[in-house]
Order: sequence, then C-alpha cells, then structure tokens
Amino acid sequence: MSTPFTGGCLCGALRYECTAEPAGAGLCYCRDCQKSTGSGHASTLFVPNVELTIFGDVKYYEKQADSGRTVRRGFCPTCGSQLLSRADVLPDFVGIRAGSLDEPSWVKFTMAIYTSSAQSWDAIAQDLAVFPEMPSQ
Repeated sequence: MSTPFTGGCLCGALRYECTAEPAGAGLCYCRDCQKSTGSGHASTLFVPNVELTIFGDVKYYEKQADSGRTVRRGFCPTCGSQLLSRADVLPDFVGIRAGSLDEPSWVKFTMAIYTSSAQSWDAIAQDLAVFPEMPSQ
C-alpha cells in the first residue's frame, strides 16, 4: 500500500484521504454490522483521526453497542454509502469501510470479531485471528 490513500462514496459527494497506514484491519460479524452493511460482515481499516481528511458532509447514525458504548456509522446523505465508523472504545481512531477505498486490493485483514454471529453463507478466512465476541482490551 502507499500513502496517502483515498476513497469515497458511490455518488462521489463524499471523499476522504488518509496520510497514515492503518493501525489494523478487521472483519466484524456482529448483527449490527450485518444489518448496516447488508452483507455478512463489515470490513474495516482503523486509522488515526488526525490523519484522515474528509471532503463533503457525513451523516452519522448512532447506536449503543453490546458494550454499552456508542458506535457511530458515517454515510453519505446523498447516496447512502456507508464509509466510516467511530466508536467510543477507540476514540483516537476512525474506521474506514474497505469497499469504499479507491484501490482496496492492498488491504490485509488480521482478525475477525463477533464470529459467534457469523452467517453460514459467509465463510471466515482461515488465516485470521478469530474472536467469538469482542476481544478483551
């Protein structure tokens, strides 16, 4: 991968640029991520807030997670593409949905969380660290 990397929504109204390599990348199989993405999991990279520049307006949907803390999912108010996530548990980082990257082929996922909620039709890669729920911090 090379920095900076860029991405955006389906209609192009919302764009971003990140000047740092991701601190991590994971797949979340919780029911909230399944419902919010319309797929079996959310594919997310985590980058420092200070290294991400957003161009355009982001609309956030807030929901309380199993932990009791708030998770905010950011999407384009024009086309509805979900691009970002912010969680109280990781205040210095923002999650970027891997599918929103202009060039997503370089992403290497290292973990899968909430696999106890994974759907049988969404296989979990064998080379990932697997956690049935949220790993301890």
